[in-house]
Amino acid sequence: MTPLAIVLFVALIRSVGATGGSRRGNDTGDAADVVVGLNVDLTGALGRVDPRFLSVAIDASLVAEEKFVYLLGSPKLRTLARALTPAFVRFGGTRQDFMVFTPQKPFRQSHESHQQKPDLELPWILEEKLKKEWSQQEALLLREGLQRKYKRVQFTEYTVDLLHSFANCSGMDLIFGLNALLRTPDNAWNSSNARALMDYCESRRYRMSWELGNEPNSYEKKAGVRVDGYQLGRDFVHLRQMISESTFYRHAGLYGPDVSQPRDHRRDLLEGFLKSGAEAIDACTWHHYYVNGRDTSLEDFLDPEVLDTLALKTKEVLETVELASPGKKVWLGETSSAYGGGALGLSDTFVAGFMWLDKLGLGATLGLDVVIRQVFIGSGSYHLVDDNLDPLPDFWLSVLYKRLVGPEVLRIQAFSNHGRRKRVRVYLHCTNRNSKSYRTGAVTLIAMNLSKSPARIRLPAHLPASTVEAFVLQSDQPGEEGLYSRSVRLNGVLLKMVDDETLPELRGTRLPAGEHPQLPGYSLAFYVLPRAGASACR
Repeated sequence: MTPLAIVLFVALIRSVGATGGSRRGNDTGDAADVVVGLNVDLTGALGRVDPRFLSVAIDASLVAEEKFVYLLGSPKLRTLARALTPAFVRFGGTRQDFMVFTPQKPFRQSHESHQQKPDLELPWILEEKLKKEWSQQEALLLREGLQRKYKRVQFTEYTVDLLHSFANCSGMDLIFGLNALLRTPDNAWNSSNARALMDYCESRRYRMSWELGNEPNSYEKKAGVRVDGYQLGRDFVHLRQMISESTFYRHAGLYGPDVSQPRDHRRDLLEGFLKSGAEAIDACTWHHYYVNGRDTSLEDFLDPEVLDTLALKTKEVLETVELASPGKKVWLGETSSAYGGGALGLSDTFVAGFMWLDKLGLGATLGLDVVIRQVFIGSGSYHLVDDNLDPLPDFWLSVLYKRLVGPEVLRIQAFSNHGRRKRVRVYLHCTNRNSKSYRTGAVTLIAMNLSKSPARIRLPAHLPASTVEAFVLQSDQPGEEGLYSRSVRLNGVLLKMVDDETLPELRGTRLPAGEHPQLPGYSLAFYVLPRAGASACR
């Protein structure tokens, strides 16, 4: 999408009332009067995202004490990860720039070393022990983060083996984040440790892509080191050269620079990086969080103006990248609701789904190619799974997105009789063509209701309302208190794993013939129209 189109899109979603409005406390509309009409264009796609658009991260904090990496061998965790494929799994975060590869055994490239390592499944007794100890470890990591005191961490080949085993068994594509704070006396990147790591990975035939550094704009605060954008770009060129010299990794992906959302020095750093390093990367990555996890509120998570800030920041990045490297893909290389590790009691509850689903819908509409969720597992409170490795509401939301939403983005406009007080946001995609349940030409309507008042969605006359299948997510508890819940219902049925290696059936509900979708208050929904006959989806 061009910068002008982004501006028009933001203006549109505000003016039609589908997303504009005052804060939740002023929402006093009568439920019977809330009607949302739609205008859609099914003749051509607005854009197309990567099939791995919704991807996840494993935070490098897991390696602060290497024994916790063994949690990646949990059969339950691998079952949950498989439900999110296809996807990238990014290993990185703040602590990646303090990690040093320190192999325990000598290795050599030979026929023997080419054999894959075993799948390294974690015994149940050890899993239970590590889960209990991880809760204490998280508290320690949180204190370190608040004090900005990060220790250098040594990791061995066992971390690499477990990461690869996890990705391989789950069906995800691993991206490994390298330490960019290893510097030479003249402040260039010291690649010797990365070369040792790549040599080991190549000896094991571990397929993966690479990143270098995490949020370089904060290096001075974290480590007292300042790296300007131009030098960072040269570091990436150096890494690309290393990759190209490897017979095994010569076609591997390289992504970066993983800068924080643009503002002053951060935008300058991104511009400098692109001048020297744009040709080295396969996609330009940046990070986005809506709010500070230490001083946010429930209202922020439901505020349309907060959600709209993504469009403004995305516009800045897309403009910058397009000017320096036309056609270069742009990713949200790390993202969630609140920075600083998330907002405890919000980022890990039902209400977080409004930020997450809107980011997926708006991000795809604006032209972002991949969105990597922080975090699948790791420190903080924005996980997809809890400390017992049980799925949280955003996990179930992500699974439904994977199953029902295809990569083709379609045009949609919404209008409401409640004008600027309306708090329904909508997006439209082709239905996932890998789903065997729906025919080609089907479309999936993504909808969310930020208000306590229910809404009725009036489908355009040319869309047959006789075969709408609804997947409506609500908290397991009613009203505003339910927004703080860690459990979710799909069409009234509580979602939980059948056992550690089995997910429940996620069934839609067929609406009565001719009935338009009803969107309950504080709900997230996917409506599949199997007979839409969208020419863009054939």
